[in-house]
Amino acid sequence: MKKLLAIAVLALSPIAFSVSAGMTTHMENTLVAVCKAGASNSMYKFRDTMKSYHINKQRIFPRLVCNGESFHQFAISNGADKTAKKIAPYLKGTVTIKDIAMTYSSDEIMAVNF
Repeated sequence: MKKLLAIAVLALSPIAFSVSAGMTTHMENTLVAVCKAGASNSMYKFRDTMKSYHINKQRIFPRLVCNGESFHQFAISNGADKTAKKIAPYLKGTVTIKDIAMTYSSDEIMAVNF
């Protein structure tokens, strides 16, 4: 019985791993092309890649990770300052709200991160 169970597990394990793939090869190749175009710091190449693959900037840029870094940080670390400047408006920001109604003091710093 144990042998039969072990054989069944070994036989079905490749199927289980192939089903759990996160994205198609086309999507992966598309995102790699976007990462490469972003690192090139060429606005022509970047715009051409974005147009040819019909990339939705609002959906992709906040979520895209290239080599373990956010796309914006990846562009900066590769010296692509033009690309980083172009995609900066699409990044998600954070806002911190602090209730200052009753606890305000004159030496307290009020900061908003965005």
